[in-house]
Amino acid sequence: MIPLLLAASPIPVDSPAPAAASVQVQSFDPVARAAVLAQQMPRHWAGSYQPFGAGAAPVAVQLRLASATAFGQMVDVRGNMTIGSVTLPVQGNINGNSDQLDLLLLGDVPGSFLEDGGRFLGLQGFSLSGWRASRLTNPGGVLVLEPVVSKGRPVPIRGLW
Repeated sequence: MIPLLLAASPIPVDSPAPAAASVQVQSFDPVARAAVLAQQMPRHWAGSYQPFGAGAAPVAVQLRLASATAFGQMVDVRGNMTIGSVTLPVQGNINGNSDQLDLLLLGDVPGSFLEDGGRFLGLQGFSLSGWRASRLTNPGGVLVLEPVVSKGRPVPIRGLW
């Protein structure tokens, strides 16, 4: 009924909108989603890192999460990442509202394509992220990971948010 009334009597630009017209209901709960992610997120991921640059070959990557803890709408993740033959500790955050990932490699980062001070940034959790180097001379690269599923365990189905 209110939309019909608003359409019949437009509101002048200078006046505030009626209270009933500005009520919005958000049914998505990012705090609850972060808690579910922390519980159900796969703990083992595998894939590859492809550095940007001429002639750079892809490198095999394994990610093992030791912990995933929800703090509000954020999920704190910690574990180890093996890139090629080098294993490094990692720490990061996943936003339960947007699936944004910020993942830091801790310790001394060896190699010519990854360097200290850089991080992986993603908009699809661990599935797809990019390396953002600390210097402009490093072009970065793309990290593509998929969950490794144990036999007899179903793959969790993720909703589109």
